[in-house]
Amino acid sequence: MIVLGVDPGSHATGFGVIATTPSMRLLASGVIRPDRADPLAKRLLTIYEDIMSVLEEYQPMEMAVESVFNARNARSSLILGHARGVVLLAGAREGLLVAEYAPREIKKALTGNGAATKEQLRFMVTRCLGLKGSVPALDESDALAVALSHASRCQAPLYGWKLKGGTT
Repeated sequence: MIVLGVDPGSHATGFGVIATTPSMRLLASGVIRPDRADPLAKRLLTIYEDIMSVLEEYQPMEMAVESVFNARNARSSLILGHARGVVLLAGAREGLLVAEYAPREIKKALTGNGAATKEQLRFMVTRCLGLKGSVPALDESDALAVALSHASRCQAPLYGWKLKGGTT
């Protein structure tokens, strides 16, 4: 199964595409960074078009998206909601199963601690995917964590997986 994980944001939207069989492996990941000077509508269009490109290239079977958390203020939450909306629209347009996970749920699935730091989450992502030599950006590793968390719900608890490289 191929899963696309997305960590939406209006300035940085992380994405990660993983294959779940025979073992978890990275297919692609990155960060969509619309021009900060652009109006919100143009940034949302950039996010939508880039996510659609990822969907068309990798043709995932399922998409997992980080759900809204309490942002610094109401305006930030609203703008984050817009970014999430275009990501959800892209998944729905392609007819994908789109799952949503709270940040604490994702952190708990990968680290065992719902209050883990972004750096702890990135460490577990690199370990689970056997990434050597390249450390993903935080937005990128967050998106990969979303994909891994979703895959763990579809298969088996993450802690029991055979990780790349033969360790558990």
